[in-house]
Amino acid sequence: MISYKRPESVLVVVHTRAGEVLLLERSRPRGFWQSVTGSLEWDESAMAAARREVREETGLRATDGLRPLGRTVRFRIVPPWRERYAPTARFNTEHWFRLELPARRLIRLRGTEHRQHRWLPAALAAQRATSWTNRQAIRLVFGLPGAADRR
Repeated sequence: MISYKRPESVLVVVHTRAGEVLLLERSRPRGFWQSVTGSLEWDESAMAAARREVREETGLRATDGLRPLGRTVRFRIVPPWRERYAPTARFNTEHWFRLELPARRLIRLRGTEHRQHRWLPAALAAQRATSWTNRQAIRLVFGLPGAADRR
């Protein structure tokens, strides 16, 4: 039996009060920088998925400070990830969250999904993030110019 991913995900902008944003570089494709992201399990809420993904990808516990950004976007599923979804799934719905930390925390990358991480100033993180949704989420969190633009 083939088990397809649910075409619904979370994006969590992890940042410090000082305005540093955590970005993770995916193992594949190389050079793809992103915030914490991941698909919802079939029986999971967006908030539960955000907590789980933060723990799985960084080793952090998102008990306090995790807040929904009140933004959900829909985008076409791109070819590198197409085969993970049912043939009829063409779009993904992404729920945005933020996790504010008092200061940098030790990040423990788990598994083989990510190669490395960086703490970057918000404006630089917004430029470096590969996906347009990730750039927009960072801009929204910090009130940076271009937060309403799609790309």
